[in-house]
Amino acid sequence: MVDLEIRGVDGDRDASVAWLRGVVTGFFKPTSVLSDEELEYRLAHQPLGGARGVFDGDRCVATFDSWPQRLTTVGGAELAAHAVSAVTVTATHRRRGLLSRLMEPDLRAAKEGGASVATLIAAEHRIYGRFGFGPATSFTNWKVDVHRSGFDRRWSPADLDGSVRLADGAEVREAAPALHERFRTRTAGGIDRNALFWERMTGLAPTSPPVPPATYAIYRDAAGVPRGVVGYVVDDEWTHGQPNGTARTTFFYAEDDEAELALWRLLLSLDWAGRLETGRARPDSVLPLVLPDPRAAVASQTADFLWLRPLDVPAMLAARSYATEGEVVFEVRDALGLANGRFLLSAGKEGAECAPTARNADVTLDVGAFAQLYLGDQSAARLRSAGLLAEETDGAAARVDLLFHTGRRPWCPDMF
Repeated sequence: MVDLEIRGVDGDRDASVAWLRGVVTGFFKPTSVLSDEELEYRLAHQPLGGARGVFDGDRCVATFDSWPQRLTTVGGAELAAHAVSAVTVTATHRRRGLLSRLMEPDLRAAKEGGASVATLIAAEHRIYGRFGFGPATSFTNWKVDVHRSGFDRRWSPADLDGSVRLADGAEVREAAPALHERFRTRTAGGIDRNALFWERMTGLAPTSPPVPPATYAIYRDAAGVPRGVVGYVVDDEWTHGQPNGTARTTFFYAEDDEAELALWRLLLSLDWAGRLETGRARPDSVLPLVLPDPRAAVASQTADFLWLRPLDVPAMLAARSYATEGEVVFEVRDALGLANGRFLLSAGKEGAECAPTARNADVTLDVGAFAQLYLGDQSAARLRSAGLLAEETDGAAARVDLLFHTGRRPWCPDMF
């Protein structure tokens, strides 16, 4: 430990190179997969202002990155968030407290800087709970047997009020950022994206491994405004002389119901595709409901995705909207002392207020369970049944669920 040094890497080329290679190593890949082309591209385009590493001599043996982010809460309000990513510790340096030395000061600095919540995509479920994170959104990979679905393969894009047209990566790069911004401001759990994301997503930037060549399609409404975009690949598979490939989405964004339905119809009408895999789709996607036989769509994988770490509970609760009026006192327990306290939520027609209070608690839960409840992906009743929420006054869990009810589950399809 004496010889290990924690430092930022921004502005130091050698340290930045070591850090980028450390990320690759930390995710169990040989550094050779990081080509010279991609390395130089990242050094030129990837913001590294929040990147920090633990250095053992000139070798980076643990990595960590963070940056300001915008998170959409229930009702469309925006929270100042703090994204955490590129978290690795090389196998040779585990069990030395390196992650704690990187994570805890970063979370404290984020709170002092005005962030209401920290976010991350958790590779391993058991690691991040001890830092106060909890899973707040999930996704479902739907597998659709197109031939069994009963879907009309003679459907034509001419049936739409708008239009669906194939596009190349450059067209998507031009149209998608504004479309995505509208999408994420309408979707609880949505996050903002930077320019580098779209360069990588559309194959315009070098990546390891390379982004597979995809076909892109854009749905535009009758006024010509892009409202949905999808990338997909189709396997070249044949069965007894008949095409029977699988269409797989690489990304899918639809900012309204019409755009979503138009893109699903396109994917279900591909001549050579007998199956469709949706990737990280909404857990409550309407896809099965639009099929004549909904059983043709099987939820092959459902998993947590975006994790939240509350930093300012009053700000979080005051920002979101609620299904009805009411008051609840939450007691939030936080081992790191960043968000613990007792808070009175007063929700009304004109908005909500939340502040510390001396009133007795209605419900008590730790900060990770609060993260699961916040966007509505988990109910207070279910958390109580699991022993993750204590009901201090009779009927409090039911009152929380009435307040926190949402028409659609939160969703974040974006890796970071």
